[in-house]
Amino acid sequence: MKISVSPPPFADAPVVVLIAGLGGGGSYWLPQLAVLEQEYQVVCYDQRGTGNNPEVLPEGYSLAQMADELYRALAQAGIQRFCVVGHALGALVGLQLALDRPEAVTALVSVNGWLKLNTHTRRCFQIRERLLHAGGAQAWVEAQPLFLYPADWMAARAPRMEAEEALALAHFQGKPNLLKRLHALKQADFSRDAARIRCPVQVICSADDLLVPAVCSSELHAALPHSEKVVMRQGGHACNVTDPDTFNTLLLNGLASLLHAQERVV
Repeated sequence: MKISVSPPPFADAPVVVLIAGLGGGGSYWLPQLAVLEQEYQVVCYDQRGTGNNPEVLPEGYSLAQMADELYRALAQAGIQRFCVVGHALGALVGLQLALDRPEAVTALVSVNGWLKLNTHTRRCFQIRERLLHAGGAQAWVEAQPLFLYPADWMAARAPRMEAEEALALAHFQGKPNLLKRLHALKQADFSRDAARIRCPVQVICSADDLLVPAVCSSELHAALPHSEKVVMRQGGHACNVTDPDTFNTLLLNGLASLLHAQERVV
């Protein structure tokens, strides 16, 4: 699996791995790259079955496979220890990595993640699946911003929304792959295992997230033994895109705090 690794800004700079959500594209993190690369060696990648890693996903594709293939790609690049910043599905991959590879994951930032799928979130995905089956990629792509962004933010950026939709349609991962990745997401349940995660965790959520209610992050925070939670007042599900200034400040401060906490534990 191809990954992109930035040059370290200084010797022994900590490594930060960015994991996107269901869309799977590394470009999701463009609003964060410039600030992170000043202090960290940053790994960004398109998840298996998407973008630069096109492949027909196997039946029964799972979250554990997502975590393992990323770990192997990092190991091949000579990266043994790293922080993870994951959004939604990406946060779940981060939790899985923290469980499966505790020696490798030094810290985790969960952005609008969850322990197990909330009833409301499940309903949203059911509706989106019906759109996919009835209207194909076009319907899925056109509906997606409604779940990602606040209404006023979208209304003020109509040309951008049209450009994003055209780009998303051109790079659509394909219905079979999307459904397999969505199935893996819906099956994930960390409610019994979260207490075993030993690395420090920052939980970031947005109060106005339409897709993943903020209570999901509260439940995740309560279940993790070494976590802190911060809430953005607004920004929607893709709060790192809609309000990057606020998000980047929280992320940089959080990573510094997490790595300091990890050093104390070691």
